[in-house]
Amino acid sequence: MKTKDLTQIALMIALIIVLGIIPGIPVGIIPVPIILQNFAIILAGLLLGGRNGTITIAIFILLAAVGLPILSGFRGGLAVILGPTGGYIFAWLTTPALLAAGIKTVRKWRNQPLNFTWLLLVTLSVSIIWIYLIAVTWLSIQSHIPFAVALSANVLFIPGDVIKSIVAVAIAIRLNRSLKLNPDYQ
Repeated sequence: MKTKDLTQIALMIALIIVLGIIPGIPVGIIPVPIILQNFAIILAGLLLGGRNGTITIAIFILLAAVGLPILSGFRGGLAVILGPTGGYIFAWLTTPALLAAGIKTVRKWRNQPLNFTWLLLVTLSVSIIWIYLIAVTWLSIQSHIPFAVALSANVLFIPGDVIKSIVAVAIAIRLNRSLKLNPDYQ
């Protein structure tokens, strides 16, 4: 692994941690706030690609699992990772690889680099459909509640996650133009 890769991975881990320090925005109806850490997870996948993005998330999860309070709300430890919201964390681990696979598949299908719209569609497919599928399934199993109830508890977060995906794609495209990180999108 090159020094450049290690540096990018370390910087992205730092960004994920810093965005976890920012207090969550309370929703009011349920005790779970809107957080910014998942924004950095999406950005890691878009900027670092499947391999380095997954390494980044794996290291972050490992640090949280050993007890460092780096998850949103200064939480950490295996109990948090295996708790009701652990599905998000497990889905985060696969997010960069799925983003990379989706980007490459659509790029090959279109036979040209992805523009904002296509990159956003791929990102929303992963950041909303995939992450919520895993998270809601995990919550349903952990909390012993029906899938529909777990899904309805999470619906409030979807608009915020759509906005985070839009901003992540805009930032990724802008940085990609400057730094030439990913040739699969413009």
